[in-house]
Amino acid sequence: MCDENINDMVQCVDPLIKILLGHYETHHMRQAADIEISLTPRPDGIALQRWLYDEIRTAILAGRLMPGSRLPATRDLALRLKISRGTVLAAYAQLGAEGYIQGVTGKGSFVAPELPDLPPRPVATGSGVAESISDNATGTKYEAPAVVLSARGKKLSMTPFSVAGRTLPAKAFRTNQPDVTAFPFDLWTRIASRRSRRLCPKFLADGDACGYKPLREEIAGYLRSSRGITCSAEQVVLVGSVQQILDISARLLLDPGDQVWIEDPGYPGAHLIFAAAGAKIVDIPVDLNGIDVENARNQAPNARLAYVTAGRQSPLGYVLALDRRFSLLNWAHQHNAIVIEDDYDSEYRFEGAPLSAMKSLDKKGRVIYCGTFSKLLFPSLRISYAVLPDQLIAPFTAALSLTFRHVPIIAQTTLHEFIAEGHLGRHVRRMRLLYAERAQALRQAANVHLSGLLEIPEITMGLDTPAFFTNDSNDKDIANLAAQAGIESLPLSAYTRTQPVDPGLLLGFAAVSHTEIESGVRTLARVIDKTPN
Repeated sequence: MCDENINDMVQCVDPLIKILLGHYETHHMRQAADIEISLTPRPDGIALQRWLYDEIRTAILAGRLMPGSRLPATRDLALRLKISRGTVLAAYAQLGAEGYIQGVTGKGSFVAPELPDLPPRPVATGSGVAESISDNATGTKYEAPAVVLSARGKKLSMTPFSVAGRTLPAKAFRTNQPDVTAFPFDLWTRIASRRSRRLCPKFLADGDACGYKPLREEIAGYLRSSRGITCSAEQVVLVGSVQQILDISARLLLDPGDQVWIEDPGYPGAHLIFAAAGAKIVDIPVDLNGIDVENARNQAPNARLAYVTAGRQSPLGYVLALDRRFSLLNWAHQHNAIVIEDDYDSEYRFEGAPLSAMKSLDKKGRVIYCGTFSKLLFPSLRISYAVLPDQLIAPFTAALSLTFRHVPIIAQTTLHEFIAEGHLGRHVRRMRLLYAERAQALRQAANVHLSGLLEIPEITMGLDTPAFFTNDSNDKDIANLAAQAGIESLPLSAYTRTQPVDPGLLLGFAAVSHTEIESGVRTLARVIDKTPN
């Protein structure tokens, strides 16, 4: 076999260049006339058989080995390359199985007369919009017409989330993220290890689309004590994210053209999901008491669905007033509509117990309640849950099984024990204290360094807060300049579609240390102070 040193490898493949072109005789090699093929040395970690297969396949696809060309006998090729004949036979067999070469009894092996996947030729597009593609096998570049997305596909491709994920450590002022560095890693690892040691076949087979029942029972119990929601484990369905709840709900409940109430300003992730389903979005203004239900009823009384963040309005932080909660529930009952309550982070209330969810008032089965452990514990856990009205359990579960199957079971069992042993409650209480301190640190630093530039209202709950400019600054421009200075923030105008909103920024404090908060506020003050009005 050839030495793996690159120089020795090049010397080994030199005779292969001529052999694969068919320019050989039984005992004497003939010169390859006017044709030169550059074969690459075998990279580290690539098996010899795979390398030989790739080189022959590339030569065929590039046209350097023409259809019908005869290949050298396996024995001769093995001798010339100083490799085993078995290696050559295996490479030939793979090429033959994929249709690149054909063996003829008594005559040898030949390049197939019709190849299965020759690279496409350049294609002219009517619009002139095309994409440059590089063929992996041959390196040939050609123009391919742009893929045409459906109307839904265009909406789905407008995700507001970071596709690549967000790196650590978190910068000031990262929004919508808990402090993962404060999570009890060792405790979680011990539970996960214990669960792994107790694995049995039932945890390796398909799981219930609704989720691991002991975990659903724990969640139902937790919601009764912490959010005032009386529900059974059968009503709790586990999913990968709240976005998935919105997506499945839209598919189950909406036909193209159906109206949906959306808070404005409001959560862009919900708007895009419902718009992608073909719904007609009805933008409803928000005030100090949350979504204006009377305005919504006047605009679109026959809407099929309403999406609200009742516990802490996104992004302004207002709590939906009790009279509006009852009005919203009455409307849903009267018009056979569904309300989706996204309770994304109101669990973190800094004074007193968390407020009861609107779902706790739902006596007619009109509310889908959404909760997530991504913000309660850590984002990569990817376990969220829906509390469903009884009549939606069967269709929702069936749709979940069709589109997603179920959340990974082993992660569910670990989370189950984490909750059952009381660790979730202790962790949430500890984080409430930590986040309350950081919220206070942000306000104090802002009072010192941002006075006259940016006003932060009292922060009573959540992971972030709106902050309003004292003049008519362009919040998108300032957010971009702040990003250049290493500050993460979101402009409030990015949350609105048709309704006016005071210019400002959404600032996260939960994932940011006291030191980072102080430094971030100073940097933000310099950015705003230097920005022309």
